[in-house]
Amino acid sequence: MSNELAMGKQNVGSLLWKFSLPAIVGMLVNALYNIIDRIFVGRGIGSLAIAATTVAFPIMLIMMAFSMLIGIGATALISIRLGERKKEEAEQIIGNALTMLIILPLIISVIYLLFSDPILILFGASPEVLPYARDFTHIIMLGSVLGSLGMGMNNFIRAEGNPRLAMITQLSGTFINVVLNYIFIFKMGLGIKGSALATISGQMVTTLLVLSYFFSGRSIVKIRLRNLKPQLAILTSIVAIGFAPFAMQLANSLQNLILNKSLFTYGGDLALSAVGIIMSVSMLLLMPVVGVSQGAQPIIGYNYGAKQYARVKETLQKAAIAGTGISIIGFLAIYLWPTQIVGLFSNNDVALTKMTADAMLVYFALCPLIGFQIIGSSYFQAVGKAIPSIILSLSRQVLLFIPLLVFLPKFWGIDGIWRTAPIADGLATLLTAILIYLEMKHIAKIRHDQSSREDKKMDLVAENNFRGTDNRPSPITGRS
Repeated sequence: MSNELAMGKQNVGSLLWKFSLPAIVGMLVNALYNIIDRIFVGRGIGSLAIAATTVAFPIMLIMMAFSMLIGIGATALISIRLGERKKEEAEQIIGNALTMLIILPLIISVIYLLFSDPILILFGASPEVLPYARDFTHIIMLGSVLGSLGMGMNNFIRAEGNPRLAMITQLSGTFINVVLNYIFIFKMGLGIKGSALATISGQMVTTLLVLSYFFSGRSIVKIRLRNLKPQLAILTSIVAIGFAPFAMQLANSLQNLILNKSLFTYGGDLALSAVGIIMSVSMLLLMPVVGVSQGAQPIIGYNYGAKQYARVKETLQKAAIAGTGISIIGFLAIYLWPTQIVGLFSNNDVALTKMTADAMLVYFALCPLIGFQIIGSSYFQAVGKAIPSIILSLSRQVLLFIPLLVFLPKFWGIDGIWRTAPIADGLATLLTAILIYLEMKHIAKIRHDQSSREDKKMDLVAENNFRGTDNRPSPITGRS
């Protein structure tokens, strides 16, 4: 139990680094699945293939949303229960979560396969892009359970204090994805189908490694057959906490749907390819920040459950500083080398390179603020406060980004699409700052009340000791 107990005692800075580094690698690994696909299909097939992965991306986000609904919701509860020393309840949570991580992707995949072409057209596939999108997405959906289990259960490994293993399992899957993408596309000539096959092969490796950890007896929290039967009370708690990242991912999917439609209207397939590259760059920028938030989450959740509020506040502060620093570094890289970054995805396509590089300079104008906004939103997930977490998670994508995306292009055309992101970033950060300020005031009051109770208890003990001393029999007379 040393890893678990360390969350309540070890230095917060070193603990955050220990948890965040593997989480950052893990989140980058998740991002790299899509980015690697786009790099290989862009350089090996062409811009229409990039557009096809862009069409598939919001569908994959829906799958990811359900994995996060269960995975992150269960992870927060597991961390809190371990902090409360309720291991049996933590095992009930992980058993229910495992069952749902299998059932939900199966249901979604069946729905997709029944209505695949209408769905792909809805998400922006033109007649030229549709065959590529169909070939790619069909294979991805057939392997959806692998992606769901690997992503969802990696969070459980981190929740019980073993982030290094979570990193290793994800890195192994990514390595397989890279190698097989190269072999399937450039050596075997399988085209975009080869990229999809490489993706689900990597996910399968990750899933097998994760399951072997839990079923080998090495884990703190065990998977027991009796806990696999879904229980409404447990699932309700998981969904309540996991709904925020779930809603955020669904909002991302809706955002990408509207974005794809708008881009095709104002810029055609070339603009669709450009935004595919921008989304890949955005994931490279944001996933390390999300990794910091994932690393901070079990620390915050454990100490919140243990009522160690000073450590909760310190973890939040240091995570926010780290997230902001990462955002600033990403911002500088984009502004210093926009053409070189785009060149990773394009094989000397001058028009695509120019459109994408110019758009990125506008799209990421306020990205230094994103780090704080993501950390602030994840804080409320970690402490089990679903409502503020939902509000912050939806603020950028639903409350701000989507309305702006519909409104601004009517006045500025395609430039209005690129300007949507920085405006939404600024307003969402302001809302996050307000809610975090109110939460810190609330925690300060709790700590003050705790301190007052402890002072009263010490005064009472001192008074009793004093009375006990006064009432002791005299060593000479034997009387008090």
